[in-house]
Amino acid sequence: MILADILQWFLIVVGVLLTLNAHWIGAQALFPGLVARARDQIEHRPVRATGVGLLVAVPVLLGVTVLAKNVPHPVVQTFAVGLALLLGLLALAGSAGLAQRIGVGLPSPVDALQPWRCVVRGGIVLGFAFLMPFLGWFVLLPWTLVSGLGAVVLAGRAPRPYVGAIGLASVSASSSSSASSSQGAIPS
Repeated sequence: MILADILQWFLIVVGVLLTLNAHWIGAQALFPGLVARARDQIEHRPVRATGVGLLVAVPVLLGVTVLAKNVPHPVVQTFAVGLALLLGLLALAGSAGLAQRIGVGLPSPVDALQPWRCVVRGGIVLGFAFLMPFLGWFVLLPWTLVSGLGAVVLAGRAPRPYVGAIGLASVSASSSSSASSSQGAIPS
């Protein structure tokens, strides 16, 4: 094996780890409530989340494979690939809950101001755990994605907390504090 081969595999692994973390941070930024509910499902019902993930993933992936092989039409194959990619995105969004759970277990004083940092810390730890040969590649990574898919399915059915008056009170408090701090400033 020459240096170019080693560098190629090193960059592929680094790229995969960065991509996984980017998906987890993006899911936290776009859907913080869904990620929090998925974290709750993984934290309190990990076996159920894995089972539901298997019940969803196995039939869909088998159906997509059979459909793509037996119907050679490009529209059908595009639909099959799109369905598999959608399943993968849902699995990544749900596994962001696992990354968040790991990050919450590694607390930092800035978590209250920047809640995405716990997803970054958990994602780094989870990504390094995937590097373990065979166990990380063929057991931990698929389990993370399958349980993430199950967690996002269960999180979609979980009751959403009512934020109504609390959310409005915090927004009005922050806007009144910014207005009072800007009163002493010179207008431009």
